[in-house]
Amino acid sequence: MSAPPKLSHENLDVYRAAIEFLVLAASLLERLPRGHGPLADQLRRAALSIPLNIAEGYGKRGRADRARFYDIARGSAHECGALLDASSILQLIDAPTYSRGKTLLHRIVAMLVRMTA
Repeated sequence: MSAPPKLSHENLDVYRAAIEFLVLAASLLERLPRGHGPLADQLRRAALSIPLNIAEGYGKRGRADRARFYDIARGSAHECGALLDASSILQLIDAPTYSRGKTLLHRIVAMLVRMTA
């Protein structure tokens, strides 16, 4: 059985990094103790927003339209960074997960900035 065909956006490094961050966020969400529902919900939505907006932006024909979606993805990545900071301050995340998440987000933001320049 052969692999299913890929859509063009799946070849983007930024999209693959966003999916990797989504997996990291999902792992973190599984380990969050009860009582942190608002933080979990915000992280779930913001982490999912990054790859979804990259994919949607890549499918747009106009440069300005693409840039708008990449900007939304960038904003969601920054939001995820703040959520990781909050999780760290509240001692809900271990240091290696925090470091890996922030590294991925830094890469994602840098690539999105270059894509909208």
